[in-house]
Amino acid sequence: MGKNLRMKSARVKKDMTQAELARQVGVTRQTINAIESGAYNPTINLCIDICRALDVTLDDLFWKEVDDE
Repeated sequence: MGKNLRMKSARVKKDMTQAELARQVGVTRQTINAIESGAYNPTINLCIDICRALDVTLDDLFWKEVDDE
């Protein structure tokens, strides 16, 4: 699993810190950092909450494109 740069980019576009996103979805800032760095694979429910908070789709953030591999 690689870094989730799409999630970080979407968060930055919304002008949110990791801490703000974490608060909004009910996890720690360290969890958001771990997801963005590729060290943690979030549950589908957390993925959905993150997408709602960032106003993006699951495909936008978490669907692995062929060219991402």
